[in-house]
Amino acid sequence: YTLIHTVIARKKQIVLSDAERLALEAGYKNGSDHRFRVRCRAILLKSEKLSNAEVAQKLDVAVPSVFNWTKRYAIQGISGLKTKPGQGRKPIMDCTDETLVREAVSQERQSVKAAKNLWEASSGKKASEITFKRFLEVLAQDISVSQNAQG
Repeated sequence: YTLIHTVIARKKQIVLSDAERLALEAGYKNGSDHRFRVRCRAILLKSEKLSNAEVAQKLDVAVPSVFNWTKRYAIQGISGLKTKPGQGRKPIMDCTDETLVREAVSQERQSVKAAKNLWEASSGKKASEITFKRFLEVLAQDISVSQNAQG
């Protein structure tokens, strides 16, 4: 992955080897994460001498995103297109909340709102009622899966 600077257009072009093109096409077609597939497609489009603005328009993304992906690809290769752990919004509720949520639900079985308020008071965290309900659904699914696995 080499960057060629064209003097006239002043846009960076990406020249891909056959192996790099195949890896990007495989990532675009078979990648498990949608964001990774879009990023692979962006690099493939950039290798066809499209500008950042043209790529952004085709993929319906922001121009600075295409610039950043191109830069990351030039430095790190295809691994630079993957989302790194720790990026993105952190969850409001996680596995550390499970015990407190279970206690709140056992004390307030009839009302999700009351259980949520009890959990908020004991944990010091705030969450919407829908977030609390989703967390309860995940807990219920985990319990169901573990019971099915046991027999």
